[in-house]
Amino acid sequence: MIIQTLEQSDIPLITELQPADWPDIIPVIDFYTKSSFCFPIKAIINKAIVGIGAAIIHNNVAWLAHIIVHPDTRNQGIGRLITQTLISGSQGRNCKTIYLIATEQGGRVYDKLGFECETEYLLFKDVKVDGSFTPSENIVAYTDSLKTQISNLDKQVSGEDRMFQHKEHLPNSFVYLQNNIVQGCYMPTFREGLITANTTSAGIELMKLRLTTKRNAAFPINNLAAKEFMYEHYFKEFNTAKRMRLGIKRPWQPANIYNRIGGNLG
Repeated sequence: MIIQTLEQSDIPLITELQPADWPDIIPVIDFYTKSSFCFPIKAIINKAIVGIGAAIIHNNVAWLAHIIVHPDTRNQGIGRLITQTLISGSQGRNCKTIYLIATEQGGRVYDKLGFECETEYLLFKDVKVDGSFTPSENIVAYTDSLKTQISNLDKQVSGEDRMFQHKEHLPNSFVYLQNNIVQGCYMPTFREGLITANTTSAGIELMKLRLTTKRNAAFPINNLAAKEFMYEHYFKEFNTAKRMRLGIKRPWQPANIYNRIGGNLG
């Protein structure tokens, strides 16, 4: 088996790796191959791609994503090798912390590689809200004058410096303002629609706005306000996912994430 960089020219060759219960992987893999902060790899046996994975680097933090093995070659250690290669590559790029999202089954594999479970995400689907929702008057469209405040909020909540990845999504964002202070931000075009907020009112109002056009939601189980909002409207999670960490524990605020960026279960 050979591990190599996944190139854009490989994309037509990975359609058979598409998991049945995942959204179309091709647009995201295409994004990985074009982005300077993403490092996708492939596993090859007999000239065929049997597995893929990627590392997304936020300065000294890495996220492992889309670790997928072809159904015909599972249980042969391919996923483990891909993960180990991504870990080594991330550590070689000075990443002190490595995260990933895992199922219960996948979590057992990552446990053996030294990952620890930090928290769980609650996952919702088929969410339909009352069409009479009126956006709060505190929600405004993004302007450049708010960029620094949004950056500070994101660093505070995530514990990461990732605004270089957010910047292309900022022009389409919505911000919850109270007395000209940014209390929350919603980025509709950033994968599943990231929402961060440092007050409950900001987070819930931005959740309501998001759910007028989205039918899913995902946030840490630590966010009791978001959980209560969903339960009050008779929405129940259909699944959970483990957020796992290898390396240095970082200060972040899961209770202030009202919708995650994204992530498929592995």
